Amino acid sequence: MKILFLGDVMGRTGRTAIREHLATLRADWRLDFVVVNGENATSGHGLSPDHAQLLLESGADVITLGDHAFDQKDMMSFVDKEPRILRPLNFSKAAPGAGARVFTDARGRKILVAQALGQVFMKRPFDDPFSALDPVLKQFPMGGAVQASLIDIHCEATSEKMAMGHFCDGRASIVVGTHTHVPTADAMILPGGTAYLSDAGMCGDYNSVIGMDKAEPMRRFITGMPKSRFTPAGGAATLSGLYVETDDRTGMATRIEMVRQGGLLPQAGPA
Repeated sequence: MKILFLGDVMGRTGRTAIREHLATLRADWRLDFVVVNGENATSGHGLSPDHAQLLLESGADVITLGDHAFDQKDMMSFVDKEPRILRPLNFSKAAPGAGARVFTDARGRKILVAQALGQVFMKRPFDDPFSALDPVLKQFPMGGAVQASLIDIHCEATSEKMAMGHFCDGRASIVVGTHTHVPTADAMILPGGTAYLSDAGMCGDYNSVIGMDKAEPMRRFITGMPKSRFTPAGGAATLSGLYVETDDRTGMATRIEMVRQGGLLPQAGPA
């Protein structure tokens, strides 16, 4: 199975890049399944139903969210109506929607997609992501209930993301980190066969401070005083993410490539 994961979509420029380029990537790379993290797609704060629909119509099979899952209040009701949107498993016991589901690609193969929030350096004390994911992985083993599985671990600390990678090694096809908007260079296949990347980066303007227009973040760092709200940067976006090929029989990764398309970052992706 050929799977593409794209990191946090950041504001209008990120949405535009998805709309303009994802369909072409699907065709050129013959992708079977695409997962997009969309939690910053609406003005950098959450995801609105309209913008969720745009991402799905542009070629995403599934959208994952994150700690800003319900910043846009309409998502509270919409996430129950649209099964292709996943909020984190451990967001809250009272949260609407689901944190894991099994989906089917065009050839009938099953893929589990799940997301969990980390605990280290996060603003809220979310539940333990490891104990949240463990029963899901046991319920949907690769080579049995599903042909592949992808885990989006949304957190600050690279150490926590790496621990999750090793926790899932041999039990998931892909473990990929999101949240920091900064792509890491550690794409690898772990000893048990799981493709791993600490952070996929963002789909946004990298001439920015993690996707926000530079002026206000820099002012706050330099002076310690706010003057205005953060607003997403509006330049050309780089699509950042991870491309993985998996074995349909075992679910294990057979190939991994970091993805960088357009914008400022050097280009990368499957040849």
